[in-house]
This record gives sequence, structure tokens and C-alpha cells, in this order.
Amino acid sequence: MNEPVYLDYNATAPLRPEALAAMTKALEATGNASSPHAFGRRARRIVEDAREAVAALVGARPQQVVFTSGGTEANTLALRGCARSRVLVSAGEHASVLQAPVEAVRLPLRRDGLVSLAKLASLLAAETGPAIVSLQLANNETGVIQPVAEAAALAREFGAVVHCDAVQAVGKIPVDFALLGVDLMSLSAHKLGGPQGIGALIVADDVALQPLLRGGGQERGRRAGTENVAAIAGFGAAAAAAGELSYLAVRRDAFEAELRALAPSVVIFGAAAQRLPNTTCLALPGLTAERQLMALDLAGVAVSSGSACSSGKVAPSHVLAAMGASPEETQAALRVSTGWASGAADYARFLEAWRPLMQTKGAQTSGSSAPALPESTVTA
Repeated sequence: MNEPVYLDYNATAPLRPEALAAMTKALEATGNASSPHAFGRRARRIVEDAREAVAALVGARPQQVVFTSGGTEANTLALRGCARSRVLVSAGEHASVLQAPVEAVRLPLRRDGLVSLAKLASLLAAETGPAIVSLQLANNETGVIQPVAEAAALAREFGAVVHCDAVQAVGKIPVDFALLGVDLMSLSAHKLGGPQGIGALIVADDVALQPLLRGGGQERGRRAGTENVAAIAGFGAAAAAAGELSYLAVRRDAFEAELRALAPSVVIFGAAAQRLPNTTCLALPGLTAERQLMALDLAGVAVSSGSACSSGKVAPSHVLAAMGASPEETQAALRVSTGWASGAADYARFLEAWRPLMQTKGAQTSGSSAPALPESTVTA
């Protein structure tokens, strides 16, 4: 029997051996990082070494790194901690961004998955008052890379603060906090081979941030609570080991070409835009995601129907709906994502397991024409 194949890196990446080793070593050490004695100082050194590694990965300074429990907390801290009266977010953001502010204006997505900068400019110019703009660097479902640097430059013309959810981008493409020109940036360790349950918010020096958690004054008073030394150590080790994964784009493009050859009506969402090199979001209308996930899982192939942050439920994607996808397309959508430990033959295993599904679907719909698809999402 073939070994299982993991193609769901955008949900979580396998733990890197460097991270496991660092965590094991940290767990064996006694000490609270806030204690002044030798044990505490050793724990503090572990935390600060990791802070330097995370900062180096994204072109920030160590003092700008605030450790959190993950990307969700980092996003919430950014959007609620800035105390801005207006919040503008793209319609394709992660749920933790969409639900963090009480009232937020959603920027529509184009059919290629990109946000409209012209629409952003018009909304910023329409009203006065302090605003914060939140725009993810790369979408977790489609891999589409947003024009964050351009949006940040535009927002600054109107005096707005800019937050970037870079959770999916870091460790896959080069990311530089200073070059993006944003004020706040969210990270999560487990997306790049670190442990789950640890993340960070990068905060520019001139940004006033009100903490969500108050108490002991950890993280320079911006996030109270005893530091999770072992998880932070794993985050730092994963950050030091991470490199951009541009080489995966060659494999992805070959995979998508085979998909098109097998099923000419397949939809590759965001194919007209720049994407992460590891991500394919596909749909074959008429073949539901739930049916595909069950069959692929039985064949030992792990993929996703979209974001994993929905308690295991298979639900239509708000991202694809915002891109103008039809209900039939959103119900058929799968996300295939590779990463640092993926093998060259992993895509072949997917195709081997998926081909019978596609053939069954074709037999059921033979003689009928394929549904009309939005021009920007049709692949020929």
C-alpha cells in the first residue's frame, strides 16, 4: 500500500526537525523568562534568540516582534489594538480579520482575486477620520498575492494605518516588513514548519498599540502572559530554517497543465494573478468537494476544500464567492498545497487518485455542455 501523501500545507506544515530539536531542548530547561535568576535568564535568552530569528526572516527588528498565540490573535490585536474609527478589509481575508472589527467595510475582489486599488482610494477619500486598512499578502485558499506595498503607499496618503496578514506568505516567498511599508504584520509559526499555537505581530516603532491581554507586562507591555518558551524556540528554529519555495512553482505549473489535459473544463482560481508557488485551488463543476475529499482521503491523499479554520466542516468559500465564482464552482473547489517536505511525486499521487473521480463525473455528464465560467478563472 502506498504511503499517505500530505498536500495540505496551507492548513499546517509538518514540523521541521530543527523546530522539534529546539523545542525539546527548551522543554528540558527550567525557568520563567521573566525571572531574574540564572534559570530565568537562560529562558529569556531562548526567547530573545528566537525573536531575532523571526525578525530576520521578515526584515524587521527584534524589538518589533510581539509573540502571540498564533495568527488569529495577531490579527485581532492589530485590528482591535489600534483604536481606529474606520476599518477597511478585503472581502477575501481570513475569518479572524473579517470578524475582528465590529464594523468593517469590505473591499470587493476582482475575478482574478486581486483587490481593487481604485476602490480602496475612493473609500479612503470618501470619509474623514482615522482608518486602518487590512490586506493579506497571500490568500490561504487561492494563493493569490495582493499588491500590499502599493496599497500601503496609497493608504499612507490618507493617513491610514496598514495591517498585513502575512501568515500564508512567510516561508514561501520573500517577505520584507520595511519594503512592504506596512505598520503591522501577522505571522504564524505552524505555516512554515514551526509548532502550532505560536505566532507574532510585527509592530512598527511609531504605532501605538493597546494590549488585549493585560497583566504582567510581557512583550514590552503589548501582550501579557508567561511566554511559551518551548513554542517560541520552535518558531525561531523554523524561521531560521525557512527559505522561499519558488522552486515549487515549476511542479505546480506542470500539475495544473496535467489537470487541464485530463479535464478541459477544470477551473483554476486566481490563475491570471501572481500566486504562491505551492498553491492550486481547482474546481470541476458537478463534482462536489465533499465527494472528492472522501475519495482522496480513502486513497491516502490529504487535501482541503479551503480554509482549515472551520471545525472540519466542508462549507462554501467566501473567498471564491467574492471572486464571482458560481455556487456550483464553490461547492466543487479543492485546495492542493505543497511545502518544504513535499516530494516530486506527490502531485502524481493526487492525479492517480483524482482521475477516477473525474472520469466518473465525465460519464455522468457526457452529452451536456460545460457550464459557462467567468473569463478570468477559465483555464484553456
